[in-house]
Amino acid sequence: MIEIDIEKENKAIAQEYKELLRISYQTLTDEDKKLIRKAFDVAVDSHKEQRRKSGEAYIFHPIAVAKIVASEIGLGATSIAAALLHDVVEDTPMTVQDIERLFNPKVAQLVEGLTKISMVQKDLNASIQAENFRKMILTLNDDVRVILIKLADRLHNMQTMDSMQEDKQTKIASETLYIYAPLAHRLGLYNIKTKLEDLGLKYTEPAIYNEIVSKIKETKEEQDAYIKDISDVLKTALDAEGIDYIIKGRPKSIYSIRRKMKAQNVSFDEVYDKFALRIVYKSTPHEEKFLAWKIYSIVTDYYRPSPSRLRDWISSPKSTGYEALHITVMGPKGRWVEVQVRSERMDEIAEKGYAAHYKYKNGATEENELDAWLNLLKEALESSETNAVDFVEDFKMNLYAKEIFVFTPKGEIKSLPKGATSLDFAFSIHSEIGIRTRGTRVNGKLVPLNFELKSGDQIEVITSQHQKPTANWLDYVTTSRAKTKIKNVLNENTKKIGEEGKELLTRKLKHLKITLNESVVNELVNFFKLKTSLDLFYRVGIGAIENQQLKDYAAQKSNTFINFFKNKIKRSASSTADEDIHRPIISSNYDLLVFGKEHDKLDYKLSPCCNPIPGDDVFGFVTINEGIKVHKKDCPNAIGMQSNYAYRIMTAKWIDSSQEEFKAIINITGMDVLGLTNQLTKVISNNMHVNIQSISLSTDAGIFHGQVAVIVQNNTILKKMINNIKKIDGIDKVTRVYKT
Repeated sequence: MIEIDIEKENKAIAQEYKELLRISYQTLTDEDKKLIRKAFDVAVDSHKEQRRKSGEAYIFHPIAVAKIVASEIGLGATSIAAALLHDVVEDTPMTVQDIERLFNPKVAQLVEGLTKISMVQKDLNASIQAENFRKMILTLNDDVRVILIKLADRLHNMQTMDSMQEDKQTKIASETLYIYAPLAHRLGLYNIKTKLEDLGLKYTEPAIYNEIVSKIKETKEEQDAYIKDISDVLKTALDAEGIDYIIKGRPKSIYSIRRKMKAQNVSFDEVYDKFALRIVYKSTPHEEKFLAWKIYSIVTDYYRPSPSRLRDWISSPKSTGYEALHITVMGPKGRWVEVQVRSERMDEIAEKGYAAHYKYKNGATEENELDAWLNLLKEALESSETNAVDFVEDFKMNLYAKEIFVFTPKGEIKSLPKGATSLDFAFSIHSEIGIRTRGTRVNGKLVPLNFELKSGDQIEVITSQHQKPTANWLDYVTTSRAKTKIKNVLNENTKKIGEEGKELLTRKLKHLKITLNESVVNELVNFFKLKTSLDLFYRVGIGAIENQQLKDYAAQKSNTFINFFKNKIKRSASSTADEDIHRPIISSNYDLLVFGKEHDKLDYKLSPCCNPIPGDDVFGFVTINEGIKVHKKDCPNAIGMQSNYAYRIMTAKWIDSSQEEFKAIINITGMDVLGLTNQLTKVISNNMHVNIQSISLSTDAGIFHGQVAVIVQNNTILKKMINNIKKIDGIDKVTRVYKT
């Protein structure tokens, strides 16, 4: 057993407390310090018997969370106290009422919000995690600080996950990438977002994470020297203009490098804007914009900019409050470099999010600014009636969406997520206008309701009192606000018809001597293969279910016992006939995929969304109707499944792969060199154990495109073949594609 030096530990705790006060972003009054000291004492006393899995005293965790809240998020004394006490109600006999008595209602409200998030009812029929997220997100209506403290709690948990089991690490990291990192992004906390994403990658794709980290270390010296060359040139020019500034090198995050590699199918070395500089300048509010463009002109005097990659978030700040100029320029040695230009105020807002907002608004209190911030997130909260998983998906889409800026007919500017349509715009003005939209004009021209808007478009909405949304409208919009409003109108209509349908169904069944009760409703829902009772009543209401069908149900109901045996005989007869069609893909004795710690041999199906083949890193997902589905660990749906349905995930691995054959699709691009097709087919067919199933090749203005479907036994053979194709003269890229 590890012996603990209590005296040494107490000294370390006291040291952490002093550090907490020292690094606070806000100026703490004597009153504030008293509140924090009291919260610290109560937390130390409450957690004195507890230790973390790593063996250290539990109190180090609340202090670490409070430090993140104080310095990185920049909140004040109330939030620091709540962070110190955030686990007290959940883990000790102390109640929210005790906290209100000892401190004040505000601290108690924050601690209660944090406790509510943790204590989730476990309902195995729904996604526990999605329900948890829904509860957490809805607390935004109470006080956004609950979420900010929760983000700090999650960041510290991610930083101290090494002593956990691997499956728990994957689950927590998936949740982090799925919802917490997008939340930090939406709240303007870019530092915390980056840390959460990098740590999320560390535990979901450790091999790739470690490879990128080692590559960054290898190239660090070269990168530093490169950035210094550019900085030296710019310093001379900026000094000559008398600008007060600092230049920092800004390494690209590990997660964003990985995302680029994946999105563009490139290697680490081919990610072209790994280099980044940030110029932060001192300025009066009056001169801020003028100086930003002055610095822009100095940078572009020395380095040629890419016009398509200029981002001006000073004239039109992001809805998160982010302001900056981003310029991508061609640096020495033909490498692209991103230069970010921000004033000190813009820099603080980018780092601290909302805490810095109210610091720069004279006379604003923390509470006033909270209201303004909540308005940014209200839109995503309007969809609280949908099921938990849909709610989280919609909310996520709103969190991470890039923005476009469009104009009303009067010239007012409005921000919408990238991909928004003209109908989304109508709903963004007012839900009543959205519901009554008959048509839209963009830049004076009549366009369909699903017309995708671009920055700079001017939109006019044509309304009519007689217009009503139809189910098709759901396909015309992308914002959750518009979707929710359309669904609400459609649901009201459906409910009205459903109520009439229920009365009609009661009368019709009475004629058939059947009383409508809960079990009859359930039987009818199953009989007509529907999902809910409302579906049933609605169909009766619109006349889609006819009298004959109800008679068939009544006849079947009276013959249930006989039918039970008939079906059983039918099933066993048809199952042998259909065995080859519906048989799950099971590998032979020499080529097994095994599940769980015990290496169980279970039936499974390979998921068509990522098309795994033996040798790929995979996991099992227990579906409701189709047994175990096997997905690749880097499947596009993996993070969502591991986050929302962690209790359905099974570990899986291939033991041997030499007997079965699997299909893989390869995309090939290159220059159209004479004899390339001939060489390509020769290389593939010369590879042992590879059969070409189909091949399609085309050329366009000297560029060659090919797609080859091959039958292989395992991943190793496939990789060897891809490497051989890459060696052919004129070939540029060879990538494996997955069915979507």
